[in-house]
Amino acid sequence: MGATRTVAVYSLGGTIAMTTDTAAGGVVPALSAHDLLAAVPGLDGHGLELRVHDFRRVPGASLTFDDLTELGVAVDKTLAGGDVDGVVITQGTDTIEETAFFLDLHHGHEQPIIVTGAMRNPTMASPDGPANLYAAVLAAADPRLRGAGALVVLNDEIHAARHVRKSHTTSPAAFTSPGAGPIGRIAEDSVQLTAALPHRYGPLAQSRRREVRVGLYTVSLGDDGELLAAWDGRCDGLVVAAFGVGHVPQRLVESLERLAARIPVVLSSRIGNGPVLTRTYGFPGSEKDLISRGLIPAGNLGPYQARLLLHGLLAQDADRETITEKFSLFAH
Repeated sequence: MGATRTVAVYSLGGTIAMTTDTAAGGVVPALSAHDLLAAVPGLDGHGLELRVHDFRRVPGASLTFDDLTELGVAVDKTLAGGDVDGVVITQGTDTIEETAFFLDLHHGHEQPIIVTGAMRNPTMASPDGPANLYAAVLAAADPRLRGAGALVVLNDEIHAARHVRKSHTTSPAAFTSPGAGPIGRIAEDSVQLTAALPHRYGPLAQSRRREVRVGLYTVSLGDDGELLAAWDGRCDGLVVAAFGVGHVPQRLVESLERLAARIPVVLSSRIGNGPVLTRTYGFPGSEKDLISRGLIPAGNLGPYQARLLLHGLLAQDADRETITEKFSLFAH
C-alpha cells in the first residue's frame, strides 16, 4: 500500500459478530469490533492504521432509520477531518443492501464506505467473516475506490450500492448485482476493477426535517386491493412493487389514483432487476396508465431502494416535482 493509510471500522453486530448463547438456544450478536479484527490474520502486514468504533450490537433485521442516521453522522464527522482514507461497516447481511444504499444516498465525501458481513457465523466450521472483513479493509484503503460512494464487499467481490442484492439465504456467495455484475474483486491483496466506478447523483442531507413513514406494497396474483386500502392515511409516501415492468390488476387502479392524489406513490417492479417502463403498455393498470394517474416511476431502482430514496426525500420536505425529478435520474 506504500505510505500508511487509515481505515475507520464501525461494527453494528450481525452474523459476523455472533457467538452461541445457551440461554437463547442459538447465536446472538456479542463480539466487539476489536474482537472481529483480532480474528483476521494478516492485516498487520499492510501498514494500515485502524480506528475502531463499537457502534451497535444488534441483528441486521433490527437496525432502524435512527441507527443509520446516527451512523451516517458519525462517519461524516470521521471523514471530514481528511485523515481517514476509507470506512468499513460490519453488520448483519439481512439488511446490507439497504444500509449500503442508504449510506450512499447521504455520503458526500470522496473516501469509500465499504459495508460487509458474514453468511456463516464464527461458531461454524468455515466462517467467512474474517475473509470478508480482510477484503473490506483493503478495499477501504485503496485509492482506486475514491469517489465510489458506498460499496458492498463479500466473497472477494465489490458491488455498487445501487445494484447489489442478497440473492441467497445461506450461500457465502449470496451477494450479486443483477444486470450489472460486480465492479471489481479483491485478488492478491489488491483491488482489481472490472467496471467503471458507479455514477452518483449527489448526497441527500444527513439531517431530517421531519419524521416520515413510507410504506411498501407488493402486488400479487388475485390481489383485491383490500390490503392496499390499509395504507390510506397511515403513511407519508408509498412504494408499489408491481408486476413486471410496472403493472397492477385493474381493480387496484382507482385506489392507487386516490392515494397518488394525496401522497407520493412510486411505481417500482417486484422483480428488482430491470426498469419500470413509462410508455409501452396502455391497458388499465399498465405502467403508462398508472403514471397518467399520478404514480411516479422508479426507473431502475428496486422497491427497497425506491423506499429508501422516497423516505430520504420526504424527510427533507421535498415536493412532488422534486421527488419525480430525483427518481428520473435513476431511469438509466
